[in-house]
Amino acid sequence: MSTPESPFRVIVVGGGVAGLAASHVLYKAGIDHVVLEKRSTVAPQAGASIAIYPNGARILSQLGCLDRVKKTTVRCGRWYARLPSGKKIIDSSFFRYLEDNHGFGMLNIERREFLEALYETLPDKTRVKTNSPVHSITQDENGVEVVLSNGEVYKGDLVLGCDGVYSMVKSIMWDYANKASPGMITVKEKTAIKADYKCLVFMTTGIPELGTSDLTVIHGKHYSHLFTITPQRGYFFVYFKLDKPSTWPAVPRYTDQDADDLARRVADQPMSETLTFAEIWKHRVRATVVNLEEGILDHWYFGRIALAGDSAHKVMPNMALGGNASIESVSVLTNHLRQMLVDNHWKKPSSAEIEKALARYQKERLERMKMMLKFSSITNEAQNWPTVWYRILSTWLIPLLPQRVLADNLGRIISSAPKLDFLEVGEFPTGRMPWKYTANEDIKPSKSGYGGLSQLGLGV
Repeated sequence: MSTPESPFRVIVVGGGVAGLAASHVLYKAGIDHVVLEKRSTVAPQAGASIAIYPNGARILSQLGCLDRVKKTTVRCGRWYARLPSGKKIIDSSFFRYLEDNHGFGMLNIERREFLEALYETLPDKTRVKTNSPVHSITQDENGVEVVLSNGEVYKGDLVLGCDGVYSMVKSIMWDYANKASPGMITVKEKTAIKADYKCLVFMTTGIPELGTSDLTVIHGKHYSHLFTITPQRGYFFVYFKLDKPSTWPAVPRYTDQDADDLARRVADQPMSETLTFAEIWKHRVRATVVNLEEGILDHWYFGRIALAGDSAHKVMPNMALGGNASIESVSVLTNHLRQMLVDNHWKKPSSAEIEKALARYQKERLERMKMMLKFSSITNEAQNWPTVWYRILSTWLIPLLPQRVLADNLGRIISSAPKLDFLEVGEFPTGRMPWKYTANEDIKPSKSGYGGLSQLGLGV
């Protein structure tokens, strides 16, 4: 650690991607903390894959855990796009252009293995407490108190909710905000993160007929497929348009039967020239159905409670930006908390000083998250054809664009990414698109230079 640990303490609720990344960055910043995870393990046998782009990888490199993450990843090969008939319309070198732009490509890794890597590389694993479901949170001018379901109590100065889109911390924060300032958190904001799609997510054994390193998108009207393949695993996502949008507090409960029913709906879908969906479904290792929420809250903090990751901002997974955004957010928050402590000579800050730091954190992140949301949402619509325009866009116009355009468009987002202000970047590679982030400044990439996508309405 670069400084002696301060008397300021953060209680992180949630031990997923955002929570474990928060433990890494808080430790490096010299900030005392504990991570409370309700499950019995930080790496459950659940979900499918996660993608790490150069913006996420650069922070992981600063934390010293990138090499461990890379051990179980596969270098992505080609990007294919197909029509519902199975006809191939795009065969792209997207991932090579990504590497050319940033000196680093996209890492594809099983989500469970990624969480394991984050946990194994923690400098102090004793800070992560599993089997620790939160029962209540109280706050006042002097600090915060978190009580677990078993009665155990944790005291600190700030609660950080990294507990996902159905965040308990968020609900408690809303209650405090509306009691102190009636009407601050409106129903409109509470329902701002909504789902228009649900997704059948499943993992298979390796399927050689689909390759060993490629990504494929199969377009369709109100449904689509996206899958990536490695020699050992296949990661599949099937998107289905919901009959009506789903919002908080209606938390859906899907069953194994729901997964089987959705699989039967697309059983005869061609996935390649030689395989149907039903043939791939037989190779599943595990499967689940989840809602795909998207949206951004107006309030990411109140008093001594703050939110990060999916609890504050949720994007569609089509471009795999969500995990990287969570890593960025906890890093930016820690930048501002550490600067607050430095300015305060590492003495315990007041409630007003904490709120100022939280305000700076939200201000820095908000426009960038809106940019990521828009990019991910448009990508989803191009794959699921909600209108004739998007069908024309994805099947006729985008295939005619130079292959570099999409990588360059995404590159504008990647190159303006934040990092940890207080750690050296080291020997992380660079490419033809230089990093543009400047510490504690809002970065709004220019709309110029987006090539064909800006003219097609895909510039962000």
